[in-house]
Amino acid sequence: MAARWGLRGKSVVALLLACILALVPAVLLGWKAMEDIRTHFGLAYAKNFTLLNQQKILAPVIRELALSRRLAESVVTQDWLLAENDPMRRSLFFREAEGYRADHREYSYFVVVHASGHYYYNDSSAPLSNIPRYTLSPDDPQDSWYFETLKSDQPFNINVNYDAKLKVTKVWFNMVVRAGNEKIGLAGGALDLTEFLDQFISRREAGVTSMIIDGSGAIQAHPDPKMIAYSSGASGNAQHSVFNLLGNDQERDELRAAMTGAGEKPGEVQTLWTSIEGKKRLLAMAYIPQLDWYVLSAIDLHAAQVLDSRWLWVLIGTLAGLLALLLLGFAYTVDLLVLRPLRGLKQSAKAIAAGQYDNPLPSASGDEIGELSAAFSSMANQIRRHTEDLEDKVRQRTHALEQANREMAAAQKKIGDSIDYASLIQRAILPDRQLQTSLGEHHFVLWKPRDVVGGDFYIYREGRHDSLIGVVDCAGHGVPGALMTMLAHAAIDHAIDTVQSHDPAAILRETDHVMRGMLSQESVSQALATNMDAGFVRVDHQGQRLLFSGAKISLFASDGEEVREYKGGRRAIGDKRQGDYEDIEIPLQSGWTFYLCTDGFLDQAGGEHGFGFGNSRFAAMLRNHARLPLAEQARVFAATLADYQGERPQRDDITILSFRFD
Repeated sequence: MAARWGLRGKSVVALLLACILALVPAVLLGWKAMEDIRTHFGLAYAKNFTLLNQQKILAPVIRELALSRRLAESVVTQDWLLAENDPMRRSLFFREAEGYRADHREYSYFVVVHASGHYYYNDSSAPLSNIPRYTLSPDDPQDSWYFETLKSDQPFNINVNYDAKLKVTKVWFNMVVRAGNEKIGLAGGALDLTEFLDQFISRREAGVTSMIIDGSGAIQAHPDPKMIAYSSGASGNAQHSVFNLLGNDQERDELRAAMTGAGEKPGEVQTLWTSIEGKKRLLAMAYIPQLDWYVLSAIDLHAAQVLDSRWLWVLIGTLAGLLALLLLGFAYTVDLLVLRPLRGLKQSAKAIAAGQYDNPLPSASGDEIGELSAAFSSMANQIRRHTEDLEDKVRQRTHALEQANREMAAAQKKIGDSIDYASLIQRAILPDRQLQTSLGEHHFVLWKPRDVVGGDFYIYREGRHDSLIGVVDCAGHGVPGALMTMLAHAAIDHAIDTVQSHDPAAILRETDHVMRGMLSQESVSQALATNMDAGFVRVDHQGQRLLFSGAKISLFASDGEEVREYKGGRRAIGDKRQGDYEDIEIPLQSGWTFYLCTDGFLDQAGGEHGFGFGNSRFAAMLRNHARLPLAEQARVFAATLADYQGERPQRDDITILSFRFD
């Protein structure tokens, strides 16, 4: 992947990163400026929107308020309320009231006669009715609005209410009708709430929530009808107040202060930041003195169409286009001034690498690329001279090396022939023919030197009524180990002849004495290992017994169910401290197989963790296969060791000599 990023790509990426790094603070500053602009225009938007709503509300409400006041102050109305049952006055009142309705198609009016409690109501949805719709009662909670209005000192009130008896929801203009100082009833008109909300509230702009509250904060109009405080104008008790929408007492105090400021300056809009239902909003407020109402606009500046975003996208597109043109121009310039000369140098370098020193170099220029071309030309000339010198030296050295290789091959052949001859000599001293003649199928030998020659060997001596069997492990491997076997073999032969018997312990002691005499401590370096492990078994055929003695070599025996280990002495032959060797008498029983084994088998590394084969695993192998024919045992033991060893190298010479007497 790294090879695909050329100098052009890296240069463009570097320029792009630089532009991005430069754009980050610019974007942050621009974002801050945009927020300030949005806030500035948002304030203007909120004020204009609130004033517009104020005027939209004032027009129909003032009209309805004027009509309701005119109806309540009419002499015809007052005369009829004083004499409700007078047919002439009744007819005259309803003619005049119907005249109002004829001039205004959606006009509704009502009259309450205090003396009788009769409630009259007419609107455009039904023909004229001059009979009471129902009779008000002080005991009916639904009629409390009327009695609360009469108790008030105000000449009128306006409130939003659902009349359960008429089954209508309207904005009611309740005007007190007086005869002198006496309150003789109510009269007024009504605006349909649904149409009212459609005109002034429900026509919502994105991110803007409009509402109307009275002087106590009761919500008179809201896009959500559930938020309206019905009958609050008559009772003064608001179930739904704008103060309940605010987040904390501080914001409520600020809203009250804004309401006071709006009341003092009806023609101006008061603004404040607040949170409504947990969301930050800009609140704009205008006062309608005729109604003692406040028009509120809660604006989310990020959702409202405060700014026209079309020009912003044009600006972003223009900047993106300029950045793309800048990157393309920079890439072309880099290719023209840098990459083309470098490609020429690259072709020249490939030609020089192929041995073509006459390939022309790019024309020199007055910049750093020209200096690089000149330096490259000088380097090419030096390389040509050095190459010619090196080729001459290589030819000379190659001839000398070939001569040395021929001499080395001849020497290696001599060494190999010598080692093969040593192996032949070492094998000649092994008693394979005597063992096969005397024991035949009652024995097997597993002998695996680590190298061509090794330090392990085994012996067999046949006597008149007995035989001597033994294995020896000399220190060292390869040629040193093989030379030690020759010394050890000579020492053992001398010990047997000196002892004049096949007593294993006596032979070990005499061998130790002879080896110490051959390799005196004064003539052998302390760093050289000259000791050896040995184990000898005398087979007494007449006495049906075995005599075993070992120097750090044990005798194993197994009948397929039990494994016994007869340990040898703790000191090797030729050790720094002379060992004490004793004979162990073992009965010669039918069905038992005996094994003399050097430590190469037991110490061989293998398995999952590279541990040595070990005595426990060796004992289990003997127990499982002791009853097999000895030739079969040899194959099984070799396969078991190879499977455990795996790919790991052989660590030591390996020798197992096994025998069985039935």
